This record gives sequence, structure tokens and C-alpha cells, in this order.
Amino acid sequence: MVSNKSIGCTVTECKYHAKCEPYCRLNHIDVVKHTHSATTIECTDCGSFEADNK
Repeated sequence: MVSNKSIGCTVTECKYHAKCEPYCRLNHIDVVKHTHSATTIECTDCGSFEADNK
């Protein structure tokens, strides 16, 4: 997969991280919330994250 310059990412532990660049390799990501109403950045996460189990 090629890095997607539209999705910046610094989570190197994710299997979709571009590794050599601070980008995601997915075409799109799902952003999810942890509360009924997301009022802060801490209420949201990347729902597309998968651990890079090397």
C-alpha cells in the first residue's frame, strides 16, 4: 500500500502506518467516539487502528 498524504498519522504501532513517513496507508479511516456526544478530542479515536503484530 502507498502512503495516503491526505491522512496524517504518527501512530507507528498501527499496521496501516506508512512507517517511513507520518501518514496512513488506508484510503479512508473511520473516526469513532467513546461518549454519546463528542465534546473533546479525547472522546474520539481512529476506529481503523489495528496493532502491527510483527
